[in-house]
Amino acid sequence: MTEQPTDAPWRQRFRAPRTTLPEWAADAPERLLYASNHVGRWELFAWDRGAEAHRQLTDRREGTLTGHLEPRGERVWWFDDTDGDELGQWVIDAFDGSARHEAVPGLGRAYGTGLELGRSVAVVGGSTSAGSKIDTVAGGQARRIYSNDQESWLGGLSANERLLCFHHAEHGDTRHPALRVVGLDGTRIGDLWDGPGLGLESAGFSWAADDERVLVSHEREDFHRPMLWWPRDGRTRTFQLDLPGEIEASWYPDGRALLLVHEHAGRSSLYRLELEPERLVELPMALGTVSAAAARPDGAVWYLWSDAQTPPEIRSLTADGRAADVVLRAPGETSPGGVRYRDLHAGNVPAFIAEPATPRPQPTIFVIHGGPEAHDRDSFSPLVQAWVDHGFAVVLVNYRGSTGYGRSWRDALTGNPGLTELADIAAVYDRVVAEGIAQPGRVVLSGNSWGGYLTLLGLSLQADRWALGVAGVPVADYVAAYEDEMDPLKAYDRALFGASPEEDPALYVERSPLTFIENVSVPVMILAGANDPRCPIRQIDNYLERLAALGKPHEVLRFDAGHGSQRTDERIRQVAAQLDFVARHLGTTPAL
Repeated sequence: MTEQPTDAPWRQRFRAPRTTLPEWAADAPERLLYASNHVGRWELFAWDRGAEAHRQLTDRREGTLTGHLEPRGERVWWFDDTDGDELGQWVIDAFDGSARHEAVPGLGRAYGTGLELGRSVAVVGGSTSAGSKIDTVAGGQARRIYSNDQESWLGGLSANERLLCFHHAEHGDTRHPALRVVGLDGTRIGDLWDGPGLGLESAGFSWAADDERVLVSHEREDFHRPMLWWPRDGRTRTFQLDLPGEIEASWYPDGRALLLVHEHAGRSSLYRLELEPERLVELPMALGTVSAAAARPDGAVWYLWSDAQTPPEIRSLTADGRAADVVLRAPGETSPGGVRYRDLHAGNVPAFIAEPATPRPQPTIFVIHGGPEAHDRDSFSPLVQAWVDHGFAVVLVNYRGSTGYGRSWRDALTGNPGLTELADIAAVYDRVVAEGIAQPGRVVLSGNSWGGYLTLLGLSLQADRWALGVAGVPVADYVAAYEDEMDPLKAYDRALFGASPEEDPALYVERSPLTFIENVSVPVMILAGANDPRCPIRQIDNYLERLAALGKPHEVLRFDAGHGSQRTDERIRQVAAQLDFVARHLGTTPAL
């Protein structure tokens, strides 16, 4: 076999160093924690900004992404699972690397549902087959303050360390949670719920001392909007913001203003919402997408920005709103740029398209996002650019069920998953064919996770549209997937479908790709993670065995990780395999 080159632009984009937005210690803001992939996989790094010293904290075969700093900056907690299975426990590392130990001996392994770190107490959330639980930890000893057979997850610890906010689904719907604030002994202080079909999300307590206001995101007006909540007396304060689209809010450290990340049509803008008197101030930034943002103790704003053409950068604004330097660059070669996206609509279905500089019609691939509660944005994607480099037009569809377009759009598939999204994907397919971009007979359907599920379902229910399918870590046999998946996802599926498989077996069967597998008429490639807790491998094997029994052409690529890999070389291997699979069947360029 000929050795593949390592310097093709698409490979360089995957290998180029990236970092997450750093988290800083509240009492020592020059001590920071971030994740970076410049060592060949995503791992956690401690950053002493005063000394400009960086130290790698974690070193695991499948990488590490989840970690948090204690307020004094002396210790880091990070989540230790087994090769991506997401079932694990917290480990503590000294910031200076002097010691490491299990955070809470005897607490047991669980799916993580949050961690809140104070100066004198930590709060740990977890979920198992027995339900959800919340423990406070002080002096190395854990105390259970909440447990329920419905899911819960943490939402903030007050600055005075007297109150805890958490989300819960005691009403039976994890997709539209309620909020509760309790004392650290579990005593109920306040409850907030907007009723069926209306969710609330906590963005945490104010950072100011003895300030017990909670910043909440509500969806009473369809789009997410910020609200303040005083849990001791139940008061709330909403804001009239004349902005289209969704808003994600966080606190400025002094509690006098909110930092808003506003998103509309897949692009972002930044605002400071001053509270007294109420005033909205737009902050300068380039057109693109902000995937994370936070206000520093001095009022400066750091944010993670990119657009389709430009790799991610951690940019900053001074306290008075002037653009400042890039905050952090991981060592290594910079990434080649890419092509811009163009907005595309099929009726009311929003989409993006990226095209190569070659004549139309072009071989075309639909890359369908997962979630389904996620969405594609005007942000840099090495995967999209890899397909463009190989001569493909790439289509990204924000089907009904996606976030970013309001509650009604997101919840349109409740009780009707699978078919709703496919109808939107078909509408965009018809649009790109009508525009002469895509040539029928040379259009590929692909996606990971929920996108993989829609790929397999689409190959059966829209068999006349697609030339090939590439399904990464998909739901393939929904009944078996539900039996094996992680417990929080079982609760999500019950809310999405409106019932469990035991309560409505017919609905799960009629929305399962396995049910319609005989309709598959084109070759399909499936990628599967051995330790995947979200789309477990047994149900994928059920689908593969049935494909083989029916004599349907297919290929499978297995990898030893969970719901995707954090290792750069493995990601490149998977993309190269997909490019080669498509090339063998469509006569396009194999992986460069």
